[in-house]
Amino acid sequence: MASPIIDFMLSRGSAPIPELREPAPGDTEIETMIRIASRVPDHGRLEPWRFIVYRGEARHRIGEELAALAEKREGPLTEGRRNQELARFSRAPLVIGVVSSPKENMKIPQWEMFLSGGAAAMNLVIAANALGYKTNWITNWYSDTEEGRRILGLAPHERVVGFIHIGSFDGTVPERPRPDVTALYGDYSGPWEG
Repeated sequence: MASPIIDFMLSRGSAPIPELREPAPGDTEIETMIRIASRVPDHGRLEPWRFIVYRGEARHRIGEELAALAEKREGPLTEGRRNQELARFSRAPLVIGVVSSPKENMKIPQWEMFLSGGAAAMNLVIAANALGYKTNWITNWYSDTEEGRRILGLAPHERVVGFIHIGSFDGTVPERPRPDVTALYGDYSGPWEG
């Protein structure tokens, strides 16, 4: 049975970040994407995630702070390395951070809350693609440092699920090798006896 939704899902891919350009989603589209991103499994209705929108001049200020942090960690940067950090958040016209913001709960483990954030990030990607934009989901080195997370607006207890780079794209999304799905599943055959 043919379905445009199945065809859409089977063709999903990530566009190269430096090739994402204006126009980017506007306020109404961003609100729609986040509304869709929030429609994910959320055991206990905890909303253990939030979204940070990076656009405009803020993307350049973040680049300056990340370059300074990289230099503090690595020592003097080459011009190329410094430019790489300066452009981290300004390569695409819009970046939306998906942040795991776990809540204290006796019944629901924090790993489950983090997975809910991953589902929110994937829904955000699919929503942007459905609106006609292309995306690329990354984390990068600054996600694993306390100071990097602070620069990007996260509280100390929060972690990065991903930064979704969003924009228009004229090219063809490059295809990459995909797994042999028949090797990824099988019928239940009893408890693991490894």
